[in-house]
Amino acid sequence: MSDLLAALLLGIIEGITEFLPISSTGHLLIAERWLGHRSDLFNIAIQAGAILAVVLIYWKRLWGMLVAFAGVDAPSPYDPLGVTASPAQSRDYAFKLLTAFAVTAVLGLLVKKLGWELPDTVQPIAWALIIGAFWMVAAEQWAARRAEKIGERAAIGWQVAVLVGVAQVVAGVFPGTSRSAATIFVALLAGTTSRAAATEFAFVVGIPTMFAATGYELLSMLRHDGIGSEDWGALGVAFVASAVTAFLSVKWLLRYIQSNRFTAFALYRLLVGAALLLWLPSGA
Repeated sequence: MSDLLAALLLGIIEGITEFLPISSTGHLLIAERWLGHRSDLFNIAIQAGAILAVVLIYWKRLWGMLVAFAGVDAPSPYDPLGVTASPAQSRDYAFKLLTAFAVTAVLGLLVKKLGWELPDTVQPIAWALIIGAFWMVAAEQWAARRAEKIGERAAIGWQVAVLVGVAQVVAGVFPGTSRSAATIFVALLAGTTSRAAATEFAFVVGIPTMFAATGYELLSMLRHDGIGSEDWGALGVAFVASAVTAFLSVKWLLRYIQSNRFTAFALYRLLVGAALLLWLPSGA
């Protein structure tokens, strides 16, 4: 297989899996065993492509928060759930977004200082996929029962913001968990009963989180001169592939969850995790 084709496939895998609740890190670690290991810069580039896609999708939401912070007395142009957000609502949403990011940043730096590294074997990823599948089904059932009792709540509370921040770190420590799955279902269990609102917050909070992680890794590489031997052609192909596929997958997911639960993703995780445990040696 040519290097460009392998880079294209890795970019597509990143774009599809980054925001679907099936774990992009887990899929990339597995895919690299067949498509070849890539540099840290390559992985940063395809992640940046996925971030760019979400920024383009939520640019009105982001602009509304910037306008609110600037003190302009105008409603947000973004209409998330059929209600136009006022400047006060946009500022409140932004502060909760920043709270979740701050929690992630502090805990993430602590994890880095402790010397945490991604696992070298597939087995932990397989178990994370399987356990996460059962957890997703149980969490959604619980959230559905809460919604029946208290009605649909689209507001993001402070408790949700803090727990979403913690969930992002947990997902990073255990590849196969999925950042989007962890944050969406924590939001559903912690107070938000609307799948659309929980998914939106999980995706928007991922923008500063992933930008910060990307910038941190890039600066670290620059300090250690780790970008000199990069294949820029393959990197560019992977970046574009990641951005395009992430844009399409997020757009599709936002439509899908309007009338469907996450059960299909849980079943996919269960099948992939079981297949990995059955077909790969325990030390692979």
